[in-house]
Amino acid sequence: MAVGAQNAFVLKQGLKQQHSMPIAALCSFIDAVMILAGVAGFGHLIQAFPLLKDIASIGGAVFLFAYGTAALKSSFVAHTIEQASQLQGQTLKAAILTTLGISLLNPHLYLDTVVLLGSISTQFVGSDRSMFGAGAVLASFLWFFSLSFGARFLSPLFQNPKAWCYLDRFIWLTMWAIGLGLIYPYMS
Repeated sequence: MAVGAQNAFVLKQGLKQQHSMPIAALCSFIDAVMILAGVAGFGHLIQAFPLLKDIASIGGAVFLFAYGTAALKSSFVAHTIEQASQLQGQTLKAAILTTLGISLLNPHLYLDTVVLLGSISTQFVGSDRSMFGAGAVLASFLWFFSLSFGARFLSPLFQNPKAWCYLDRFIWLTMWAIGLGLIYPYMS
């Protein structure tokens, strides 16, 4: 599991204890749908229509740059976890929309779940292929709920304002690095 945009958002919401379980459930559901699509063979569709990947890459990069910039701005305001929860509180609707954006506008979601896991699943036949898909879905659910719930154990560390600053800057760097990685192929 790599720390990407989706994981960083789930971690941050878990630390703030704001809508963390619905966000983990939504991320798990999105992954499950994409994994099952990959196991069912939809990876060939993405490979057949590269325009879909291009649109997702550019849209995802714009979204990640905006989200990363907001994290960078937040890193210059010293606050504890309680203050961060109050300053950056989101409604459940806003948190869900952000989750959808971070998830669905990220072409890595499609490449990792639909194409990569779909390709790996082709080495299995019949019920073994179904079991592979079920195992990948279970691993996704375990990952997102563990990340969300486990973040609560890090909460004492985030009583220190510097820790929150470092997390926001890490999120900024992560979002911008992924965004740059998405648009890099279009820059030449």
